[in-house]
Amino acid sequence: MSLKLGDVVPDFTQDSTIGPFHFYEWAGESWVVLFSHPRDFTPVCTTELGAVAALKPEFDRRGVKVAGLSVDPLDSHARWADDIEKSQGHALNFPLIADHDRSVSLALDLIHPGASDTTTVRTVLVIDPARKLRLTLTYPASTGRNFAEILRTVDSLQLTDRHKVATPADWKHGDDVIIVPSVDDEAARALFPAGWDAPLPYLRTVRQPA
Repeated sequence: MSLKLGDVVPDFTQDSTIGPFHFYEWAGESWVVLFSHPRDFTPVCTTELGAVAALKPEFDRRGVKVAGLSVDPLDSHARWADDIEKSQGHALNFPLIADHDRSVSLALDLIHPGASDTTTVRTVLVIDPARKLRLTLTYPASTGRNFAEILRTVDSLQLTDRHKVATPADWKHGDDVIIVPSVDDEAARALFPAGWDAPLPYLRTVRQPA
């Protein structure tokens, strides 16, 4: 199965550091960030799990649940969690899925044979409350993920779901946004009565809606 943006992410059940992990039941009506790791005790991933633990209040504030996944078994995850807390200063405060039989990795297309026949690539999936895949990022083993960027993309997705806007390059929360082309000027006047700037006829920027 190859998941594409807009596809419904399938339900699954697997072991995890919080006990049996039933994806749909755990996710509830929340947004989800699910990020995979090739295996336990890898140095880059150790720093990433610590970074996400530190940022968890920011994910919580946005109504986002986070979960990690690695193909190693649960007892290995427990030992790795100790290393993460000792080295990164933050204990795991979110589930780490133990995909020991690779069933979840295969269902979510997290094993790329060109990279490895057996281990997951380092992918981030952002999933909305309707279980649809909204964003995917895949990194090489040598490059640590930027979780501040992942928070930024969540901010953009949540904002643009609520309003008829898009976010420009390097946008961050509070910056001006773009009125989407499907909204003509007449409709835009009703939606944005304070007006907008238009450096180009098709590029109309407006203050970020509240």
